[in-house]
Parts: sequence; C-alpha cells; structure tokens
Amino acid sequence: MKKFFFTILFLQSFVFLYSQQNKANYDESKIPAYNLPDPLIFNNGSRVTSKEDWIKRRNELYKTFENEVYGIAPQWKGKIIPTEISSDLQAMNGKAIRKEINLKLKNGNKELNVTLLVYLPNSAGPVPVFLGYNFGGNHSVTDEPGISIPTSWMRNDEEDGVSQNKGSEKGRGKSVSQWQVSELLSRGYGLVTLYYGDIDPDFDDGFTNGVHGLYDQKPDQTSWGSVAAWAWGLSRVMDWMETYPSIDSKKVIVIGHSRLGKTALWAGASDTRFAMVISNNSGCGGAALSKRIYGETVGIINTAFPHWFCNNFNKYNEKEAALPVDQHELLAIIAPRPVYVASAEDDQWADPKGEFLACVNASPVYVLLGCKGFPADKMPPVNSPVIGAIGYHIRTGGHDVKLYDWQQYLEFADSHLKNR
Repeated sequence: MKKFFFTILFLQSFVFLYSQQNKANYDESKIPAYNLPDPLIFNNGSRVTSKEDWIKRRNELYKTFENEVYGIAPQWKGKIIPTEISSDLQAMNGKAIRKEINLKLKNGNKELNVTLLVYLPNSAGPVPVFLGYNFGGNHSVTDEPGISIPTSWMRNDEEDGVSQNKGSEKGRGKSVSQWQVSELLSRGYGLVTLYYGDIDPDFDDGFTNGVHGLYDQKPDQTSWGSVAAWAWGLSRVMDWMETYPSIDSKKVIVIGHSRLGKTALWAGASDTRFAMVISNNSGCGGAALSKRIYGETVGIINTAFPHWFCNNFNKYNEKEAALPVDQHELLAIIAPRPVYVASAEDDQWADPKGEFLACVNASPVYVLLGCKGFPADKMPPVNSPVIGAIGYHIRTGGHDVKLYDWQQYLEFADSHLKNR
C-alpha cells in the first residue's frame, strides 16, 4: 500500500511537470534582467586575488550551496563491507572483466545494501574509470545475461505492458545506447555504475528512505535532499574504489545525465577525490543558470520534485533574483579539476544557453588557478565542442546520452588524464 501511495505521488509530479513544460518561457527576449554573483567576490565585498584567497572563498560558496540548495549531508563514520556477487573474466566477448560487487553500508545497527556493476578492460594495470548512476538498473546497461536485476524500488518499469515498481527482465539492455560500454573499454577506460534507487528511491517521503534511513535525523530546512544523498552515495563508492587495485582511484571521472547530472556536479564539488566531472543535460539545479528563468525554473523543479533539494531552496520559488549563488559558481568550486558540460539542441527545457553561460562565468576562477579556463564567449555551433579546463558542446537531438557525447567525453578525459 505504501509503495502504491508513493507511485501515485510520483505520477502526479510528472503530470505537473508535463503541464509546466508548455507554460515555460523559451523566448530569449522575455528573460528578465539579472545580475550574476561574482565567484571571485567574497560575501563581505572584498575581491579574491590569490589561490589562498580562493580556498576561503570556495569554502564560503560551498556552505551557501549546502544551506540554500542541496542540503547538508552528515559525516560518514560507518563501515563499508564489500562482497563479490559474480565475476566474468571474459565478458563482452573477451574484451572485459565484469564483476558485481555488493557494498553493505553499516552505520551502527543500521545498514543498506547497494550493488555495483563493474566493467574493466581485460588488460594489466590499474585503469581510469567512469563512475555514474543508471536509471533503469544495472541489468539495463548492457544486454549481457547474468547481471542482477535490482530488488529496490524502481521509478518506472514494465512487464507485459503493466507499470510496476520493481525491475524485471523486460528492462535488460534497454539503456545500452546511453552507456556505450564497448567504446569505453576500447579506449582503455572502465565503468562502475549502480542503480540510483539503491541509494535513495526517487520519491518524496520526508527524507527517511534509502541512505537517509542510516541516520537518526529529524529533517529541517537544511536537511540533505535526494541529489545530495545520491552524491553522498558516489563518495561511498569512491571509498571502495580506493581499496580496489584494478582501478586507478586518482583518475575517476564522475558522470551523470539529467537529475543525475545535477548529482555528478554536486558530487564533484563535495568530494575533491573525483578527478573530472561530466554533466550531461543537467539543466535547472545542475549546470544551467537559475536566474535566467528559461525552461525549467526553481519553482517548477521544487514543486514537481520536492525531495531533490533542501527545504531552504523553496524560498527561491519564483524568486530567483534573491538566490545568493548561481550555477556558474557550482562549476567554479570544482576548479581546478576539469569539468565538461553538454547540452542538446532540442532540450530547451534544460536551457542549453544557460548551461553554456555557466561555463563562461566559471572560467575566471579556473584562470586564477592557472588553468586554460573556457576559451569561448559566444555559443558555439551545434556539434562543435569548445575545450579548455572547462569543456562544452551542444549536439543535435534531445534529452539523452548519445555516442557523440561519449566520444567527446573520452577525448576530454584523454587530454586531461592520460599522461597525468
């Protein structure tokens, strides 16, 4: 009965979202005048002039994002107990080693189990890896048999045309095109992925399910929402990867699409162990500037998905001008580590121009820290990447992850990590 209730809530949020998509502003001439906060100006008005100053300013910005947008994740003092579930030393027609690893997260007498799907090139030596959540369960990433189907709540799956809240064989391989595992392996990269619902099911229950349930917390205005919880989960996977000799934990690239693109950016900001961050079509609350009020807005996202962010973020519903930060500063606090932002021409809901402008306005921080920064101030043509310490492209098509996107990410990773 409880799962049925949350399914109704979940469906209602998407009905609301669909209704708002037709009402949203997609006209550049109707964007209100707005002022972006300068990431290189302290809250007291003084200017950042050195790398030492930036460390203090970064901390100031991070705390503001924690308190006003994503919420504060509690410190992790628990244990992680890994167990190998399955192993195939000749996966992907001999190209890869495939493993499933269960991570038991224990905090006192509370525990949560999550399952990792690991693909590594069938070659010697520790390798760089892409780390990211999947939407459909690990079994959706490739069509190889033998990969476990999640038992945790799933946001949407079907069996014989009937919507249900659990994974099924029907979903096996349905997201192959979004992951391009063979392409990654052929370029010498591994993949570690997990179902995002294992960490925190994607519905509003007052911040009590998933990893929230590992802590005895009464939610307040700054309590961590699901985006922060998903980001926290990626850090726990990183904890495990640091102990796994086949993975080069100094070359882990955190990646995400849509709401999980928001997650990847916050994970990269929160955990400096991630060597590179990739945001694919992340939109509002991700890479897109909120103050532009274009496509999805703060008010829309908080109404449709009240569990994604902290309660304080609701203060800025239809009041984006009052936001003390904007998303270019989220990109900036990832500096000097490389960050790549990708948009899609037909995904106006995610505001491609707003994502591009975030890159432009984050660039001065990268330059201050001795990086190339972002070498563009005008929106590039479609399918024409702009590459610096910050990378960006807008491709043809809609809200998705395509082979073209992966090809750019691999080139970006090669240029920044290969000889490091």
